[in-house]
Amino acid sequence: MRDRLFIIMQYLLPQHLLSRLAGFIADCTWPWLKNAFIGWFVKRYQVDMSEARVEEPTAYACFNDFFTRALKEGARPLDQATDSVLCPADGAISQLGAIEHGRIFQAKGQSFSTLELLGGNPEHAALFQGGQFATVYLSPRDYHRVHMPLGGTLREMIYVPGKLFSVNRNTAENVPELFARNERVVCLFDTDAGPMAVVLVGAMIVASVETPWAGLIAPPRRQLRTQRYGQPAPALGRGEEMGRFKLGSTAIVLFGPGRTVWDESLRAGDAVRMGQGMGQIVATQA
Repeated sequence: MRDRLFIIMQYLLPQHLLSRLAGFIADCTWPWLKNAFIGWFVKRYQVDMSEARVEEPTAYACFNDFFTRALKEGARPLDQATDSVLCPADGAISQLGAIEHGRIFQAKGQSFSTLELLGGNPEHAALFQGGQFATVYLSPRDYHRVHMPLGGTLREMIYVPGKLFSVNRNTAENVPELFARNERVVCLFDTDAGPMAVVLVGAMIVASVETPWAGLIAPPRRQLRTQRYGQPAPALGRGEEMGRFKLGSTAIVLFGPGRTVWDESLRAGDAVRMGQGMGQIVATQA
């Protein structure tokens, strides 16, 4: 009954208004407010500050600076295998596997459209038909920067407006097309394994998403927006930061058919860390 009420509230709450309010509080620099908020958060979610470059929670100028904190050098070593596909973020595997008939498995009884996830462009969706996907959920206690699974050159970034449902297990199992309904930023890269998409999915009270090349992504109007990159296009190395969530959410990685395979030991619900090997590039004949 509690889970059902939670889902109903997701539909009734003013999602974007609550997120804007959360963003205001998270950016507030008043010491009495931000220190109390950060202190409560560290205790409530048992955040390990020993990994942070700045360990003292009250040293951060605002909650968002704390939430998107950098880690110490070497805290997330990258898998050394040259053909390894890296996990993009700390968190837990929500799902991973094959993209079948243009759809991506979400949770029991639920899936969503690749076409809708990527913003409605059939040419983009066709790149990943029959390919592989991995969905990583970042919990509140996790490190909230997202990194490159492989080195690549950015070709397009698409902002897709949408809802802001929570993205926990309960909503994944009960809200149809969840990840293709929520607000998201789609980043399309060229890599040694062919096209790769990294999708940063927003959620309830996610104040914003940032990328190194575009900064804060907060369009004045909530409408589909595409940015294409020519030469020189932003090029990011394997394991390099490509985005960060302010109070947030989920990263979905897509590869084309026959280019990658996932580690067979990984299952939904497994804890993962940024930089660990999550799969391998499949060798292709010249």
